[in-house]
Amino acid sequence: MTRKDTWLNVLPVVASILLAFPSLSSGAAAADKLVGIHSARVMSQSMPWIAEEAGLFKKHNLDFQLVFIASSNMVTAAMLSGDAEMSLIGGVGNVRAYVQGATDLVFIGGVKNVMIQSIVAGGNIKKPEDVKGKQIGVSRIGSNTHYFTIQALRRSGMEPGRDFTFIQTGGDPESLAALLSKKIDVATLTAPSDAIALAKGYHYVVYGPDLRIPYAATAFVTKRSVMAKRSQIMRRFMRAMAEASKILHADRDFTYNVLGRYLRVTDRTILDAAYNGEIKALEPRMIIKAESLKAILDEVASVDPRAKSVKP
Repeated sequence: MTRKDTWLNVLPVVASILLAFPSLSSGAAAADKLVGIHSARVMSQSMPWIAEEAGLFKKHNLDFQLVFIASSNMVTAAMLSGDAEMSLIGGVGNVRAYVQGATDLVFIGGVKNVMIQSIVAGGNIKKPEDVKGKQIGVSRIGSNTHYFTIQALRRSGMEPGRDFTFIQTGGDPESLAALLSKKIDVATLTAPSDAIALAKGYHYVVYGPDLRIPYAATAFVTKRSVMAKRSQIMRRFMRAMAEASKILHADRDFTYNVLGRYLRVTDRTILDAAYNGEIKALEPRMIIKAESLKAILDEVASVDPRAKSVKP
């Protein structure tokens, strides 16, 4: 990527995507197939679920298949190999791949430009200093929960390896299950898992929404080659996501029904707590911010100096 050719230069493309695009009639040709991947079963990645339940894919004549892979790096690999054409994911795997030469990757929409996970524990672990010597459950090394934990605890002068270590659980629901079963003492969780833990008697050690750490935590990523070959289909997909985003922000009851079905959470108190904390961090217009990409580039630059030459 050159200084003139930045990720944010794709924002005009996103703007055109969000303009009204006439959907095909029900009597038109067979729906266009599209495969996408998401990396976490969380509210910030719920727009494809909402679109499915609201009939938006059918409206836009799309046969969309959503696949779950709980690893940013594995999702990026699947994208580069052509196994999928769209991903809804944290940005680090894509940024790292871009720095290493996979410049076909491109961000076309942002969902969340800050990290608002929270560190949750029980018993006498009540403040960041109490985490010293503990293993902290995160979904995977290199995941959003991993990065958030490092950044949040650094604010209290703590470093991974020296003051605490990580244990990979495989995903947010798995981290919650490990915490509730007392297999781990501390976990970094995303909504609504944190709200479920609080309802079970656990408490916040670090409340992420107060920190709002810049980071491309959830974004839509595809490839330039896909945009060139299937531009109309990608526009229809992003139009469906824009309509799903509107539902997510404006229709709480419908959103709760979808989250209840896909996350198996039906307690209104838990859903309220999760929604109220998360919705403030989600981008209603699906923009991606320069500072969120810079935060990832700074992280990648610590192990790959080539990232220093990439300008968001």
